Amino acid sequence: MDLKYVQTTCPYCGTGCSFNLVVKDGKVVGTAPYQRSPVNEGKVCPKGTYAHEFINSPDRLTKPLIKKDGKFVEASWEEAIKLIADKFKSYKPDECAVLSSARVSNEENYAMMKFARGVLKTRHIDHCARLCHSSTVAGLANIFGSGAMTNSIPDIAESKCVFVIGSNTFENHPLIGRQIMKAKANGAKVVYVDPRKTPTGKQADLFIQFYSGTDVCLLNGMMQEIIRNGWENKEFIEKRCNGFEDLKSEVMKDDYSLENVSSVTGVPVDDIKTAAEWFAKSGATAILYSMGITQHTTGVDNVKSVGNIQMLTGNLGRPGTGVNALRGQNNVQGACDMGCLPVVFTGYQKVIDEAAHKKFADAWKFPDGIAEGKNGYEVTVMMNVLTDNPGELKCMYIMGENPMISDPDLNHVEEALKNLEFLVVQDIFMNETGELADVILPSCCYAEKDGTQTNTERRVQMWRKAQDPPGEAKLDWQIIADIAKAMGYGEQFAWNSAEEIFNEMAALTPSYAGMDYTRLNRPEALHWPCPTKDHPGTPILHGEKFGMPDGKGLMTAIPFKYQQERPDAEYPILLTTGRCIWHWHTGTMTRRSENLEREEPTGWIEMHPEDAKALGVKNDEMVRAISRRGEITIKARITDTIKKGVMFIPFHFVECAANVLTINALDPIAKIPESKACAIRVEKITEA
Repeated sequence: MDLKYVQTTCPYCGTGCSFNLVVKDGKVVGTAPYQRSPVNEGKVCPKGTYAHEFINSPDRLTKPLIKKDGKFVEASWEEAIKLIADKFKSYKPDECAVLSSARVSNEENYAMMKFARGVLKTRHIDHCARLCHSSTVAGLANIFGSGAMTNSIPDIAESKCVFVIGSNTFENHPLIGRQIMKAKANGAKVVYVDPRKTPTGKQADLFIQFYSGTDVCLLNGMMQEIIRNGWENKEFIEKRCNGFEDLKSEVMKDDYSLENVSSVTGVPVDDIKTAAEWFAKSGATAILYSMGITQHTTGVDNVKSVGNIQMLTGNLGRPGTGVNALRGQNNVQGACDMGCLPVVFTGYQKVIDEAAHKKFADAWKFPDGIAEGKNGYEVTVMMNVLTDNPGELKCMYIMGENPMISDPDLNHVEEALKNLEFLVVQDIFMNETGELADVILPSCCYAEKDGTQTNTERRVQMWRKAQDPPGEAKLDWQIIADIAKAMGYGEQFAWNSAEEIFNEMAALTPSYAGMDYTRLNRPEALHWPCPTKDHPGTPILHGEKFGMPDGKGLMTAIPFKYQQERPDAEYPILLTTGRCIWHWHTGTMTRRSENLEREEPTGWIEMHPEDAKALGVKNDEMVRAISRRGEITIKARITDTIKKGVMFIPFHFVECAANVLTINALDPIAKIPESKACAIRVEKITEA
């Protein structure tokens, strides 16, 4: 028997925990602790504990599949690649769109970005960051000059006040939750803001239960209280910020008096007062947030407001402070860094910048040039174009994404994808999006590849291959390179390893320029920006100055706006969505994990006892949840931990998919959908 441990990083959330894969006779059979990572110190959550269970699932994709007469038939790689290459060649650049993936490595995202811009010459490339943290990237870049989490994960333990808003950290980023508890053990106050009293809220010193979508109102009210009491950090504002008078003129309006804020948010006046005082006077306050802040039509406003209150109180650039945007998927930060967005190349170098465009065109040496230097469509806009203007987009290449579960208003998404002439899906399992494809390409999971991924704190860590892939499955970057070669661009994709791809990327990306596999192959790895080979990396951003041209942060007046769809007589309930501790996003991997599926085999709708009583609904009873876009049948879970008038559905479960109900309303800047607030009604199923 051959038994070995292979150290790697987790394929689920953005925390970036490390563990060992246990490999027996060439197959992964379990996980074991890896003690040396500063991120998780040998601990993992349930998903990490069972991160081996889906790897050798019997329904892994093992051969290319081509749809013929409405049914998939197995094909050779040669046949599949030739078909794809011929079809791709038949379309104009602007008729093609590409979705890259927060689930694959930095190297594979870079390969897909290069393929989109160099081979297809399309400007339409995006990935699921659009659905979770595009408002973070846009909002923080606008006020700080960088769209990333400002501090490190271990750093949170040094906070004197931890303010968590729009993040159920203990369930969604449990090992970051551990740092909150370390801070609390050291005397920090924990404030938790959410419509639900989640496990995170149960550990808080102050739980603020508010209505989803009223974040700006609450934060503006807190800032008014801080300024009125003279608690703002005058020295920090004077030295390091612009725009204070603009901010002050907005937040000091009567709209944000404690009484008005209380009536809008549903939060008692005394709780707002206490939160403001703890926040401003702690000496080191860290804000943690996630999709509860970002997935709104006001997502960018919410993010800027978080930045405003941290600048107002001087809680930036030091240990235990910062704006800590907790990224959702394992490599959503890396996929953004790699330029899998419609507006940037790697390292957020703008495609409309002539110098950046020339830099990449010169380095890549495509004989017929690269995509024009214009911004492309976001994935949410792609779906609207496909339904509203059929024929403009004709072909799509999707790697490691499942928009048929993850995107808002699923009936709309299905109509959009069915309007494509040609769809290629590259994945490890057949999924709901794959069912609509013309060609399916089998790829490798995290345990079958080398490469890097970048966690929520900008730490670039390594994946290490533990086993061979099943059947004829190939590495994502190899598949991309094979298609490129078949289309006449083999020279531009002549890589022999993930390391070669990383080195090419780093040479073009200032924030990664000092990194290589030798430097990354250690427990602490490196945080970007790391511009030179002797640079130690940057765990804390904005220590001396911000990334703006003059080095100063931009305080911004943000008026409160309600969400697009508010409850009314016909749809009286406010729906919000999210995750649970046992599953991850569309459930493609976790629902194939026996231990995780046993814990939470299907979805539910949480409702307050008074709402349940009014409907005549008992716990575990099946009910019908209906929005203006669709309806689902789902089990009721009655609990006093949710605010009256608000209901919650986790979005992992295809059989009762929350995104059948959610609204395809978008933030005007980030184009992120409003997944956290829409209006529904719930009906008792009387015929049952």
